[in-house]
Amino acid sequence: MAATVAAAPSSPGRWFGFGYNRFGQTVPDVAADRVLEPRHLAARGSGPRPGHGPDIQPAPACKVCPAWSHSAGWRGESARGGESGPASHIPLRQFSGDGSIYFWGFVADGPWHHIYINNRDQQRCRDMLTSEKYLLTLWQDRVECWDVPSLCPTGDTMGSVIWTKHLQEEEENPNTAFPLIPGGYVTTTPPFYKPLSPRLQARRLALGGEHALMLTFDWTLYSWGSGRHGQLGHGSVEDGAEPRVVEALQGLAMAEIAAGTWHSICTNASGDVYVWGWNESGQLGLPTKLQSGKEHQQLSLQIGPSGEGTPALKDAGDGIIGNVNVFISIQAFPALLDFPGELEMCKVSCGSRHTAAVTRCGKLYTWGWGNYGQLGHGQADSSDVPRLVEYFTENHLSVMDVVCGPWNTFVVAQGGI
Repeated sequence: MAATVAAAPSSPGRWFGFGYNRFGQTVPDVAADRVLEPRHLAARGSGPRPGHGPDIQPAPACKVCPAWSHSAGWRGESARGGESGPASHIPLRQFSGDGSIYFWGFVADGPWHHIYINNRDQQRCRDMLTSEKYLLTLWQDRVECWDVPSLCPTGDTMGSVIWTKHLQEEEENPNTAFPLIPGGYVTTTPPFYKPLSPRLQARRLALGGEHALMLTFDWTLYSWGSGRHGQLGHGSVEDGAEPRVVEALQGLAMAEIAAGTWHSICTNASGDVYVWGWNESGQLGLPTKLQSGKEHQQLSLQIGPSGEGTPALKDAGDGIIGNVNVFISIQAFPALLDFPGELEMCKVSCGSRHTAAVTRCGKLYTWGWGNYGQLGHGQADSSDVPRLVEYFTENHLSVMDVVCGPWNTFVVAQGGI
């Protein structure tokens, strides 16, 4: 069964940001360390620190990739109606979709800087992936890795490309999403390219801090990497060197996946949400001692979906099986997360220790660590319960997609008064 795909909106969307902003990496026209509620990313205008970068505020057309101290935006071809990138349904008509890339935040050796990188050799960049140190760009015939600290304020890229993998044109598969490439995938960690067995038939990949999630063409979920916080979903805290089916979800058609630093989330084709991994700040939406204000019995690891020896709330396919006087630090098996009114989710994203989900009716819910306002509730509080971000409903905005950075959040929404 194919995943539900959001329809193209009848009006253009607008980008909003909130959370950690010490270097201007979230909302550059707000001179504050924290942005506690959603703020619109203006398309043009002067920044709060004159002389730091061009007179253009970043408002990416297709995709935002936040790192810790900076963010990058890609003006992909989908801004002109093409099909590239996970947010290809977002046609922001103020941009030409020329494939260019923006950086804002701590870049070019300083905070509150902006860098505009135009296309090279008249080719359009087709997608991107960034981290604190490296930027990966997908072109028609190659993948390049750029050293972000070496970028200069003028956007000159001379000397910044440190690795290239050439692709054969006939190898291109339009049904897979970057960072998947023919034969494997790329990461922002050297050696940058890692092979995958062709028998897996990978369709979509989510990279976490130390682990990876993958959906195949039959919508089966695999995971591998570090498992020390239960983020692989196999019922233990052991690492996994090779992709392995998440057996607790086998037989369910998964639709969306996201990986945080040490936690994971996915939705199935019906809009149900499953979470697993580390829950220290409530990023799974399960009870945590930090949020309870009460003395609870510590639950450090859940043994399995059978419920033997586990006071779990809900395990995948197993119902309510325990008492509520516990807190959960590690959830090693996928747990079904309840939402009020049986809401169906169509988009999910993970930050370092916070999580966000979008409903099919365009509402945004966030939970987890909120010390920098990355939950968007107008305060710097954390929450182990999914909470509606009221800003968007109060302003008659329908949320289309969400992207969590390590300590911040970006949202694209349409409508408004």
